[in-house]
Amino acid sequence: MFMTTGGLNRSHTIQGILTATTHTMLRSEKPDQFELFDGLFDEAKQQLMKQAQEAGADGLIEVRFNTEVVQMNVAPKFLVVHGYGTAVKFPK
Repeated sequence: MFMTTGGLNRSHTIQGILTATTHTMLRSEKPDQFELFDGLFDEAKQQLMKQAQEAGADGLIEVRFNTEVVQMNVAPKFLVVHGYGTAVKFPK
């Protein structure tokens, strides 16, 4: 199983588009803990890989991540990571 941000220069079939979203709440006493994004990226990658394995894919290509800091009116801030990619399978 592999994951890449690029395409493939090899014959493959597309299994589907996979998405994963992870988030965490920033505590009010530490509102700028942006290093928490690192763990969110890892979590999103693991979710994508698990979905790809469940779909019977050989790997993921064109993987992208978007990050957000969401501020609600009264609630604390949330860090959010959205990951998505294309699951592919190689012909046998």
